[in-house]
Amino acid sequence: ACMESFHAILKKEEVHQVKYLDYESAKLALFQYIEGWYNRKRIHGQIGYRTPQEVEDLIRMSA
Repeated sequence: ACMESFHAILKKEEVHQVKYLDYESAKLALFQYIEGWYNRKRIHGQIGYRTPQEVEDLIRMSA
C-alpha cells in the first residue's frame, strides 16, 4: 500500500502538474521532486509527521 500511496502523491503533486518536453526532462524533474522535495522537505504521516531526511538524521545520530 505504501508504493501505491507514493505513486498517487507523485502523480497528484508532480506528474499531472507539469508538461514534460521529453523523456530526459521528465526523468530529471521526477528525480528533483523525489530527492529535493519528497524526501527532504515533505512531511510524512507514517513516520511521525517528519521528513524522511529528519528520520534518517535521527537514526544516524543514535547509531
